[in-house]
Amino acid sequence: MDGAHRPHHYRTIWISDVHLGTRGCKAEYLLDFLRIAESETLYLVGDIIDGWRLKRSWYWNQYHNDVVQKLLRKARKGTQVIYVPGNHDEAARDYVDMQFGGVTVAMEAIHTTADGRRMLVIHGDHFDGIVLYARWLAVLGDHAYTFVLALNTWFNHMRHKLGLPYWSLSAYLKNRVKNAVQYISNYETAIAEEARRRNVDAVVCGHIHHAEIREIDGIQYCNDGDWVESCTALVEHFDGRLEILHWLDLRDDALKMAPEMESA
Repeated sequence: MDGAHRPHHYRTIWISDVHLGTRGCKAEYLLDFLRIAESETLYLVGDIIDGWRLKRSWYWNQYHNDVVQKLLRKARKGTQVIYVPGNHDEAARDYVDMQFGGVTVAMEAIHTTADGRRMLVIHGDHFDGIVLYARWLAVLGDHAYTFVLALNTWFNHMRHKLGLPYWSLSAYLKNRVKNAVQYISNYETAIAEEARRRNVDAVVCGHIHHAEIREIDGIQYCNDGDWVESCTALVEHFDGRLEILHWLDLRDDALKMAPEMESA
């Protein structure tokens, strides 16, 4: 079968907000996805490693290590891997325009789709007023978010015992709280306006853990989501079509279809 027509072969993949180094990171799910999904280009759109959390307490299990090794292996085998650091892994911004293990570090990137659209690729924290002007509030929010994720882990452990599928409490709360919804809307509008100012057709970002593809005043806004709550990735098919993959919904069927799981 031609590579472009394999079920999990894409022209481009974008992932962000993995937060390796935290207990909430779904590294085992990401590892499954990376073992199956192949692409010509892979963008790491920030917050891949959570430096904020690692400074407070060290947490790093084997799955976290395997994800890093898998990303490096993809780069060695010919995938163009571009790493655009975010605010939680901002230390990597000191190494922009350098390569490590075949991975190129960039503050931002311009991606051209198969059908000729130009897309600005950024993490997006520079358009978050809380991060930009009130870092202490962002850190406080990070603590609260950690608590909700811990509660979410316990909640889903009980659901699993009852034979129920995974369900994100934090995502549910975020989508139901009026201020959070307004914050997301303001963020998306600001990002789209920056894309318009740069004279591009679309923008890809992360940061707010809310996967979405939509038009905002003529600009295609794409957020690839996260691997803490929703386990999502943005992909480009070989005809230029963009799609958000919800891995928690696809995982079981995808693993059954895979003839062999490649080792990390």
